[in-house]
Amino acid sequence: MGKHIRIAIAQINLTVGDIDGNVKKMEEYVQKARTLAADIVVFPELAIPGYPPEDLLHKERFVDDNIAALKKFAKSAEDILVVAGFADKRAGDIFNSAAVIYKGHVKGIYDKVFLPNYGVFDERRYFKPGQEASVFRAGDMTFGVNICEDIWHKGGPTKAQAASGARLIININASPYYAGKTREREDVVKERAKDSGAFIVYANLVGGQDELVFDGQSMVVDNAGKVLCRAEAFKEELLVADIELPENGLKAAAKAIVVADKMETRTKPSAVKKDAKPLEPVAEVYQALTAGLKDYVAKNGFKKVAIGLSGGIDSALVAAIAVDALGKENVSGVFMPTRYSSEDSEIDAKALAANLGINFMDISIEHIFKIYLMTLEPHFAGKERDITEENIQARIRGNIMMALSNKFGWLVLTTGNKSEMSTGYATLYGDMAGGFAVIKDVPKTLVYKLAKYRNGISKVIPDRIITKAPTAELRPDQKDQDTLPPYETLDAILKAYIEEDRDLKEIVAMGFNKETVLKVSNMVDKSEYKRRQSPPGIKITPKAFGRDRRMPITNKYKQ
Repeated sequence: MGKHIRIAIAQINLTVGDIDGNVKKMEEYVQKARTLAADIVVFPELAIPGYPPEDLLHKERFVDDNIAALKKFAKSAEDILVVAGFADKRAGDIFNSAAVIYKGHVKGIYDKVFLPNYGVFDERRYFKPGQEASVFRAGDMTFGVNICEDIWHKGGPTKAQAASGARLIININASPYYAGKTREREDVVKERAKDSGAFIVYANLVGGQDELVFDGQSMVVDNAGKVLCRAEAFKEELLVADIELPENGLKAAAKAIVVADKMETRTKPSAVKKDAKPLEPVAEVYQALTAGLKDYVAKNGFKKVAIGLSGGIDSALVAAIAVDALGKENVSGVFMPTRYSSEDSEIDAKALAANLGINFMDISIEHIFKIYLMTLEPHFAGKERDITEENIQARIRGNIMMALSNKFGWLVLTTGNKSEMSTGYATLYGDMAGGFAVIKDVPKTLVYKLAKYRNGISKVIPDRIITKAPTAELRPDQKDQDTLPPYETLDAILKAYIEEDRDLKEIVAMGFNKETVLKVSNMVDKSEYKRRQSPPGIKITPKAFGRDRRMPITNKYKQ
């Protein structure tokens, strides 16, 4: 017989900088775990300060406050063993650390060894890497603790800890979401479990933080690589698992940090075994967008949002996501027609608002547009009308939306998708004006899939919005494909160029027309200055604009 251990994973939503609030929530989850007679409760990476704290770590007081909060939190542990992430400071260096706590005291500390410095990660800017693959002993149980990136390295701390006698590895994470990452992550954890012969407890953060959204989906994997239980996606919960460590995991390692000579024993009520099934890909993205928007609004002190409704699919999808995230009473849609707005667009925008049950405002900007044209006419004499007059309309709309934001305290949600943001098919200070860009990282082809998915739950987006050709309606008979390649082609080229960093020859070799690829890549390169001035948006692809992709604006390199 081995040793029975009850593990509780606190998959919780924390807020960067809200140290007291984070600790309060963690104390509540310790109590929940105690009620269920858990032996160990595990919290995510950098749980105390929130993740990612970024340049707050350059403020000495911030780091000191998080250490003081850890010591206060430790007092709540009592007879339950707790593993929690925090930022430690020693000899002038800062570490991304995990504290092992028992009976009111920090008994040991593990420092993250592998500091990611790619994509959205910039940990080498702040932290010193750890040097030890420490193991810990509690009674007759030897276990290892490591942090996020550490488990992705085959020859990393997990292997060393298992070699030191650990048959239980606790890996704490703040692993951001993107489509497809769930499967990658699970495959890595399964592989480490089989390589090491250890049970792995994978605890992940949940909730939105600026552009990032954390999906949770914490899990426990046995020493054969089988998932024993899995938490839900994008939801806070306490995942409880009973595991039986093999006898060969009960040998005390010679260099183990002693947490307790003897663990408290307690009568355990039966625990409900839970194994949440992974979401379908489109459903997962939709929930990521909903969770990211909900937290951005709430954590930044807003209650209500406003969206410019055009009668098109992008604004319709953003409105649906906003209602699902915030409630219909907190969403306003604003239709702002000019001479180029079709009757169908007005009908569709009104129908969408009625289906969603949101406040609808119809504010014509035609008279404002006329005044602009009259004012500029003497200065534009002899010049043909072009994109200038189109952009004036978009910028009037941007001003109207920001006026409503100022007057009523609404957060303006922009509606541009990744295909548009990539190619600059958006107006700076116009439709790009706002506080949060919900679908900024969503390609147009995925926008359609998400709209159809949402209508599969309940039909809120009128059919014509989905089926009609997309248009900005800024000139007569305008269509997106007057300027852009078909979205199926465009999105495939953008994925290769932006997310996969392929060059011109490689993309052409994939079967695309050379002139089309050149046109698209030039549009992407020339639009960097626009993207630098766009609001943050939710990351759902492997490489999003902003933290993921940092290209120079002044750039003469051509592929």
